[in-house]
Amino acid sequence: MSPHAHRLLTGRLVVATHNAGKLREMRDLLAPFGVDAVSAGELGLAEPPETGTTFRENAHIKAAAAAAATGLPAFADDSGLVVDALDGAPGIHSARWAGPDKDFARAMADIHEKLLERGATAPDARRAHFVSALCVAWPDGHREDFEARVDGILVWPPRGQLGFGYDPMFLPDGHSRTFGEMPAEEKHGLPPRGRGLSHRARAFLQLAEACLEQR
Repeated sequence: MSPHAHRLLTGRLVVATHNAGKLREMRDLLAPFGVDAVSAGELGLAEPPETGTTFRENAHIKAAAAAAATGLPAFADDSGLVVDALDGAPGIHSARWAGPDKDFARAMADIHEKLLERGATAPDARRAHFVSALCVAWPDGHREDFEARVDGILVWPPRGQLGFGYDPMFLPDGHSRTFGEMPAEEKHGLPPRGRGLSHRARAFLQLAEACLEQR
């Protein structure tokens, strides 16, 4: 999409997620822009089947479904962990690996075991990155897409109780603490206070530049 075609986002917005951790991050990111965010979970919207083959396709499915159901602009993130030695798994299935009970401790243990099976014990053999694809969809069908990543290695055992999902085993490049050990502001705080470190913050910075006005 050409830069001049970007559409400004104002007023009320549906965040198409039922994930409390993700919603908290989104609200933190949106706060400086005066956007009133309500979640799909709070509105009782059903979760659409994520039938896409890429993060971007799944973000679009979620955002478009929420926009159609509410008549409001909707904002969705599809994100996940991509592990080089596991041929890109869990990738778009990152949440599914945790099962219906969202047991990420078990999912992290599964990843660790699979890495051991492949002899991936040295840090260089445990390269991984988080991807975040963001989509804003309007009820009239207009959409904006943004994508970013953050690279790092996977550590074992997991470290830290902060963050959510796979954060405790992900050590971003150039840092000595995992995402699970970083306070929210350090992980996804935006400049000037934070450094916009996380994949979601990096994608959000692109979105903010295109579609939001600082208050």
